[in-house]
Amino acid sequence: MAASSLRKPSSVCKVHSRVLALLQMDTRLELDVLIFPDKVKIATPEELSEWDLESASQLSIRTVRLFVALYPYNPAAMSPNYERAAEELPFVPGQIIKVFGDTDSDGFYYGESGGLSGYVPSNMVDEIPVDDEYLKHLLMQQGFLPVDHTDMSFTPDLSEVAGNPDDVVVHRMMALFNYDPWESSPNMDSEETLFTR
Repeated sequence: MAASSLRKPSSVCKVHSRVLALLQMDTRLELDVLIFPDKVKIATPEELSEWDLESASQLSIRTVRLFVALYPYNPAAMSPNYERAAEELPFVPGQIIKVFGDTDSDGFYYGESGGLSGYVPSNMVDEIPVDDEYLKHLLMQQGFLPVDHTDMSFTPDLSEVAGNPDDVVVHRMMALFNYDPWESSPNMDSEETLFTR
C-alpha cells in the first residue's frame, strides 16, 4: 500500500501513528502503532481487526511551531503573573522559540529555546510560517533571526510610489537567510536582485 493512501484513524480505532517500515529487498510495509495501557503493539492493517482496539489509547502528539520574539521579555520584571514568573521563558528580540500547542486561557504558549522551557506571552512573539521540517531544524540550530533595530517599519508607503494600482496587496515578509546577489545570484543582472541580511 502506498504512503499516499494512508487511512485516517476512526474514533473507535485509536491509532497512534502509521509508519512505513523498509524490509528486506526494499519492500515497503504499512504498519499501525497502537498504545495500550500495558504494552505497545505494531501491526499491519489486516491484523488490526483481530485486536481489542477499544482498550488502545491515543498518545497526544504536540504540534510544534516556530515563533520569533518581537520584543525583549524578562519574566521577573515584566510578567503579569508575578507568582508564576519562574515558569515563564525569558527571551530577546529575534530569538527563535519552539512552541508546542495553542495558547492557554491566559494567552500564553508553552515553548522552549536555548535549552530553557516555559510559558511565552503570545503578544510578544510572531509565528514563522514554515512547514518544512528540515527548514525548521535549520532555524532552531540558528537560534536567532537578524533584527534591524534602526527601522522597525517593514511596510513601505505605497502612496508615494507612482503607477501602483489601488488593488495591490502588500505582504510583510522577513528574510530568513543572508543573501548577497553579487555572490550568489545565478542571474547576470544581479544588480536587479534584492539584497537581504
